Amino acid sequence: MTSADETPVRVGVFGLLGSGNLGNDGSLEAVLGHLRAEHPEAVVDALCGGPEAVTARFGIPATRLHWYRGEYRTASRAGAIAAKGLGKLVDVFRTAAWVRRHDVVIVPGMGVLEATLPLRPWGFPYSLFLLCASGRLLGTRVALVSVGAAAIRNRPTRALVRWSARLATYRSYRDAQSRDAMRAMGVDTARDQVYPDLAFSLPTPPASPASGSPGTVCVGVMDFHGGNDDRARADEIYRRYLDGTIRFVRTLVEEGRPIRLLTGDDCDASVVAAILDAVDSPLVTAAEPASLADLMKEMAAADTVVAVRYHNLICALKTGTPVLALSYAAKSDALMDRMGLGAFCHPAREVDADRLLEQFRALEQRSAELRQTLTERNLAAARQLEHQFAALTAALFPAADHAHVHQEAR
Repeated sequence: MTSADETPVRVGVFGLLGSGNLGNDGSLEAVLGHLRAEHPEAVVDALCGGPEAVTARFGIPATRLHWYRGEYRTASRAGAIAAKGLGKLVDVFRTAAWVRRHDVVIVPGMGVLEATLPLRPWGFPYSLFLLCASGRLLGTRVALVSVGAAAIRNRPTRALVRWSARLATYRSYRDAQSRDAMRAMGVDTARDQVYPDLAFSLPTPPASPASGSPGTVCVGVMDFHGGNDDRARADEIYRRYLDGTIRFVRTLVEEGRPIRLLTGDDCDASVVAAILDAVDSPLVTAAEPASLADLMKEMAAADTVVAVRYHNLICALKTGTPVLALSYAAKSDALMDRMGLGAFCHPAREVDADRLLEQFRALEQRSAELRQTLTERNLAAARQLEHQFAALTAALFPAADHAHVHQEAR
């Protein structure tokens, strides 16, 4: 508790939060859960992409990340281009003013140091750089907590990401290859640690009892057009991914398997619509998850999951449901390998429905064994995240940490 003469710690959370991506919001939920349990005196607010959604769901004040409301729309007219340029300048001062009001700013999880999906340097990388530079100039501690990183070819984006990481007070990564990528980009990672993704600390719904007969298959979809380096063949990648997924779903439906389509971002709804249109069967239904908790409930009730989005994979793994990953980045392969399912990855850019079905059947044959493996790996992940949150407290709340140690000593 905070005594009457002490000022509560002012904590900001930062990122593309409340913008329709369930994984990002799940990372925020995990950090807020930690803060409310261990630092209930902290005063928390957000600078984020969807402030109204964040306030409505999490009950914290929130400010819009960008001054210009059309930030993520392509600017083609002279007026829009000028407004976007002016917004970049205004955001320098808006970000600094917001950072100044805080003792600590946390960037909760997310792939903020990667460009595995299409990304422009003057978008989020620029915003993250403004945050970290403001923190360093104004004496506010900035923490990048269990974030994802990857090698970046685009030079401006790479420079902004490298300097953001260098200027942060605290860094931890959600896998070893993220730390390796930052080291390769010139960041001193000697004191940086690797922990599981923050979503592994969220509550898990109870597993559904086995029915004894082949049950529902959850298929997590994604509006997938490749990454930053795939822009020239984005349409080809999307068509191959969609056609392969439709063939896979149609084959399982012909075998009488119920299919539950799941999204991970608002933009994935178009893929669901395309599959429903192509496979006209009452066995194919679609969920409308509003959180990672909703996703986990769906997956806990399924026999098997096939998914693309990183946090859809996490939800399946966390519920102990065998999952086959349509992998679009090395982070998915690393996650599956760490959880004991490294053999069940399939390239999202080169979906081969026949091969996918072979892997799916092999996955189901090993279901009981893999569920036991996931139980063990999830326990290990939970213990590691306890260490992550303890390290975060020591780095960002040293006074509170010392008080806690003193109390334990007594």
